[in-house]
Amino acid sequence: MKKMFLFLIMASAFSCAKKVSHENGNTTPKEPQKETVAGGDSDAHGCKASAGYTWSTLKKECIRIFEGTKLSHADDEKTYTTASYVIFDGNKAELFLDTQKESIILERKSEGDSWINGDWQLIPWKGYVLKKGGKVLYTGE
Repeated sequence: MKKMFLFLIMASAFSCAKKVSHENGNTTPKEPQKETVAGGDSDAHGCKASAGYTWSTLKKECIRIFEGTKLSHADDEKTYTTASYVIFDGNKAELFLDTQKESIILERKSEGDSWINGDWQLIPWKGYVLKKGGKVLYTGE
């Protein structure tokens, strides 16, 4: 009888230990962390900003705007840490300005004329001068 009683105590202790270990193991599994892949930052057009590419509406492809013509702010007394660029394709120019979210397409009628879009005007003079509403904003070579 003592053996039977001892057996039941041991069996119940063993089954309780198993139940506790199953309860501890039933925690919700953690969601796997997403790996960040270098160059995995493609925009809607497939351009990878981390590689220096931006979508050009004018060229209809991903370009590196820093390979275009750099424009500097016309106000020399201020210090700026950003840059603006313009690329050319035939009689069209595309502006990538630090103050605008979207690029701006300008067009000229013939060689030697200014590129114009509304009140934006890019003048080929001693390099380039960009005006908006008659005010000089940027200059570049």
